[in-house]
Amino acid sequence: MRRGGKLPDRLPGTYLLRFDLDEPLCLDIGRLGQVPLSPGALYYVGSAFGPGGVAARVNRHVAGTGRPHWHVDRVRAERSVCEVWFSHAPMRLEHAWAERLLALVGAHSAAARFGASDCRCLTHLVHFDRPLSRQRLVSEFGRDGARRWVPTR
Repeated sequence: MRRGGKLPDRLPGTYLLRFDLDEPLCLDIGRLGQVPLSPGALYYVGSAFGPGGVAARVNRHVAGTGRPHWHVDRVRAERSVCEVWFSHAPMRLEHAWAERLLALVGAHSAAARFGASDCRCLTHLVHFDRPLSRQRLVSEFGRDGARRWVPTR
């Protein structure tokens, strides 16, 4: 596990961000309109296969810098990233990861089409009443080489 600083590896891959909500939140998400989010743990799945790879994308999300571009930028404007899981596997895993999250006990789509406007996934934002255990995340995503990183605040 890495903690703090910035992700240094500039390799492409897939990532999973966790946001914790201690109270309801309603966000304006462009074409999705007003999206109510319930208290609990939100997991957002994305990929970064462009310049800078996972490090550039995740560091941008963690810092909350730049103009809002992705749906998740609206969540990040209100809440900090608590935990990141990432994999530098050469294949795009974001759709498989979103499906795996939704298949877990206690999972709910936080917002239909969130982060999934360019694919057939139901959503890339999944809600749980409480954060998933580290063991559960290792079990689900470790087989894809996923590693954990916790940003410092």
